[in-house]
Amino acid sequence: MEVYVLNILPISLLVLLICGVAKVSYSIWWKPKWLERNLKRQGIRGTPYKPLVGDMKEYIRLISEAWSKPLSLAHQIIPRVDPFTMNNFQKYGKLSICWFGTTPKLIIMEPEMIKEVLSNKQSHFHKPPLSPLITILTRGLTTLQGDNWARHRRIINPAFHLERLKEMVPVFTISCGKMMEKWERMVSLQGTCEVDMWPEFQKLTADVISRAAFGSDYEEGKKIFELQKELILLVVEAMKTIYIPGFRFLPTKKNRRRKKLDKEITSMLRNITQNKWNAMRTEQSKADDLLGLLLQSNNQESLPENECNKKSNEMTLEEVIEECKQFYLAGQETTASWLTWIIIVLAMHPSWQEKAREEVLQICGNREPNFESISHLKIVTMILNEVLRLYPPVIAQYLHAYKDSKVGNINVPAGVDLTLPTLLIHHDSELWGDDAEVFKPERFSQGVSKACKDQLAFFPFGWGPRTCIGQNFSIIEAKVAMAMILQRFSFKLSPSYTHAPYTVMTLQPQHGAQIILCKP
Repeated sequence: MEVYVLNILPISLLVLLICGVAKVSYSIWWKPKWLERNLKRQGIRGTPYKPLVGDMKEYIRLISEAWSKPLSLAHQIIPRVDPFTMNNFQKYGKLSICWFGTTPKLIIMEPEMIKEVLSNKQSHFHKPPLSPLITILTRGLTTLQGDNWARHRRIINPAFHLERLKEMVPVFTISCGKMMEKWERMVSLQGTCEVDMWPEFQKLTADVISRAAFGSDYEEGKKIFELQKELILLVVEAMKTIYIPGFRFLPTKKNRRRKKLDKEITSMLRNITQNKWNAMRTEQSKADDLLGLLLQSNNQESLPENECNKKSNEMTLEEVIEECKQFYLAGQETTASWLTWIIIVLAMHPSWQEKAREEVLQICGNREPNFESISHLKIVTMILNEVLRLYPPVIAQYLHAYKDSKVGNINVPAGVDLTLPTLLIHHDSELWGDDAEVFKPERFSQGVSKACKDQLAFFPFGWGPRTCIGQNFSIIEAKVAMAMILQRFSFKLSPSYTHAPYTVMTLQPQHGAQIILCKP
């Protein structure tokens, strides 16, 4: 018996070794090559597969080179912001393949195909599998799929209805008013002052979302968001390094800090949420902020603690906490990016700045803007849309085919990532005309649907069922902020400003957004 066991051990080890080698070979070589042949047989061209690394080396080379040099004061920003996708498009056309690791990315620039993907009628396209580093930031709405996503969206929707958002305009004016007072003090000292708008708008949008989300608890909300900002920086830093499975569990200084921040943020949000819930139940507080509206929409007698006692029309306490984290991630950085580029672009085009100011003064006078007045700002709306076209805060939409699917005449096998390059489509001369790289707000004078050859060529907030739920929130916030700024200040680019857009989750000014403010 002992001899038999000894004889079988080497065979078992050999079988395990062969299975391991086969599994690795399948992941690294056979599956990627099969996907590549499948796509290329359909006439889709692209970069050849390179085992393990794919196109990462070329991507890093191009982006490093692009980010090392600033641009002239023009809106031809694609070569700096997304040189890799631009190169792929120029070499292989509007439907092409590239590789990130062992996964092929299908880059789609045809509006009709994009419409099919985003309408998601087959429910085969969802967000790509998330890195564990991302899930530490939030497991809220934008990260969810299928039934979980549908349930969360249904519960959250009422908090973002337009009628609810109208009531929040005074919240926006309070936050903007504080920023205006600070700038006026700075200007009054010497008649002008230089301000870096990027951190200013980050502070503004954090204050807005804190007040809107947590009402009277907004100061505590701001503390949470400050911790979350530190966590974001640590996550982004980690994502720039080579991924080593299991490394995040090692007790390094930064790993310990990430874990501590996550626990602290979650604990503070749990306290705020539970206190708000108890106050609403005893009628000591109203559903007058996003958290209150979310809890009201949950429509239950008590907050379920876990998945086991959760029903289809409610969220657990932990899920509510994750949605609170999502408020900040989705509602702060993107709007801060948009406002920053609006100011930069209007500083580059003083005639449009003056047109916008005249409209604001004619409609709002020196009064604080309200929902009624901002809804009549036609020129401001045209400018806001044109800046969103040229400088979309999120430069691409990313999806993953979880099942074999058909898009147009293309069969997309399961396992393929999809990239819908918003920035490139927004600058496409075939869709927007020969002046696609020109700041021309009048192209939106008859609304978004008539601004270009295809309505789906403009999708800064996404499209279809997964259109950003906070779209109207962001638009109202941007209009209020710009109306109040234009009422009080004129502005121009500082000589120290360097035109260098780049992406760190959102489209940002790499070296800041230095603007000189003065009284109009």
